[in-house]
This record gives sequence, C-alpha cells and structure tokens, in this order.
Amino acid sequence: MLRVGTRLPHFEAKSAEGQLISDVSLRGAPCVIFFFPRAFTSGCIYEAKAFRDAYPRFRDLGVEVVGVSTDGHLRQCKFAEWAGAAYPMIGDASLELARAFDVLWPIFSIAKRATFVVDSDSIIHSVFHFEFGLDRHVIKSESIARALKKPKKTG
Repeated sequence: MLRVGTRLPHFEAKSAEGQLISDVSLRGAPCVIFFFPRAFTSGCIYEAKAFRDAYPRFRDLGVEVVGVSTDGHLRQCKFAEWAGAAYPMIGDASLELARAFDVLWPIFSIAKRATFVVDSDSIIHSVFHFEFGLDRHVIKSESIARALKKPKKTG
C-alpha cells in the first residue's frame, strides 16, 4: 500500500459517467480515493452509500471523492447508478490502479478496502485500511479533509 508522503501515482481512467479521471485532473485540491473489493456486495454497498451521503460535505470543503473497485466498467456504471453515487466511480478490471496504489490482495486479485486522502499538492496525506468498521473510512476521511482545509498558521 502506498505510504504517507508519497506522490499520487500517474493514472488515467474513465469514470462510470464517462469522465476522464487522472492524477492531473485531481491536482490542485484535496481528494479522497477509496478502493473497495466488489460492487453490489454488502460491505461495498454500505461504504459507497456512506460516501454518497457525505459527498455534499466533501464538496463544501472543496474535496473530490473517487471510488474504485476491481469490477469492469459496465458493472461499475450500473453500481454507481444503483447506489446514487454523485462522485466519480471507476471500474478497474485491468487492475492498473489497484497495482499502482498497491492495494491488491495477493491471491484474490481484488482490491483491499483502502482509503487515501491526498492533499492539494498530490501528496498522500493519510492512508487507512479497515475491512470492518466501514464507517471509519468516511469519518476519518472527512475529519482529515477538514484539517487540510484549515488555514495554516504563520509566524
């Protein structure tokens, strides 16, 4: 798994809405990139909907959220629509993003449930991996996003 302090890896992928999402398009503002194993499974449904419900608060902070699973593009499109996700969701059947972020389970070729909070300079600020207690991904992400938006003290 990528470590805190690492630069966001180069990537380009098409979201369920057909939008090109890349490390370049995310530059300049904080973002949250969360990986989940499979669309339409109970834990992934819970997590996707939790991010959906919190998304307006993230946007108010100027933070983009991107969800990624190792499903194919069409399945991810159906899942994003079904879940009502307003944030971009990416199907990573090629496993390119999962490999770039080093979140693949060794044997199963599915993503670990991992979340990366990235600052406006494209540096990974926080990483967490919880397979249980899924609400912690959203709670921690939002808390960190709020901290990233606070003005820095000078002098």
